[in-house]
Amino acid sequence: MRPKSVSLIVTTYNWPKALELVLLSIKTQSVLPNEVIIADDGSKQETRELIARYQKSFPIPLIHSWQEDLGFRLARSRNLAIAKSESDYIIMIDGDMILHRHFIRDHKLIAKPNYFVQGRRVILSELFTQMLFENNKTKISLFNTGVQNKLNAISCRLLAPIATKFLSKNDYSSVRGCNMAYWRNDVISINGYNEDFVGWGREDSEFVVRLLNNHIIRQDLRFGGVAYHLYHHENSRHNLDDNDQLLKLAVKNSVHNCEHGLNQYLIKNKQSEVIND
Repeated sequence: MRPKSVSLIVTTYNWPKALELVLLSIKTQSVLPNEVIIADDGSKQETRELIARYQKSFPIPLIHSWQEDLGFRLARSRNLAIAKSESDYIIMIDGDMILHRHFIRDHKLIAKPNYFVQGRRVILSELFTQMLFENNKTKISLFNTGVQNKLNAISCRLLAPIATKFLSKNDYSSVRGCNMAYWRNDVISINGYNEDFVGWGREDSEFVVRLLNNHIIRQDLRFGGVAYHLYHHENSRHNLDDNDQLLKLAVKNSVHNCEHGLNQYLIKNKQSEVIND
């Protein structure tokens, strides 16, 4: 069973220059998602203005989900966006990932019930990233000198399902939330992302631990769903020790759910619908 509808969620924080390239790459998809939701962790006016400008001509609904800037709260930002989504399948990317033109098509083709998908990323050099910004360019080839891990840049519709079947690993190692997909109902069943995670790191791994504990199987998408990661300096990791402990507890206790997650926003949305009726 393939998804009937797809929500593409794009996380962002105060980097409108990168977000614009992402939006341009979405517009040129061979298969468009049904909606795009920008999960904004408190960006300033420049990002708001960019999204408003693109909303006027975007080929599909472009929704801006914003929260107040109270520090790095990626988990909450994602939950808010998921609660706003109206599709049965969700693809989550970071706001610095330029998408190959078949990105959405590839994810839809590999999707199946009781599975989630871990995509890969293509690393771009600092110099090549700067060139993309200067030229407002999103067309990238694996033959470009700024493409550093070229194997991840190969897109082949015939190879993708075969490689994915034999190269997937059903654990939480090497998890990256910058390119991931899952069924909306599966996310609801584990209460979404754990908002006890603040600051950078490990929220994706703990999220995957709970999916696995709920018997949702991992697929590693190879030779498809290609996304190019714009160069940037690493985020601050001052909260990493605390987040590591949360992850270890989830693994040790075989956690299936989290207390502070998605459900609170689904309840609010449902209450709002009742009041409006």
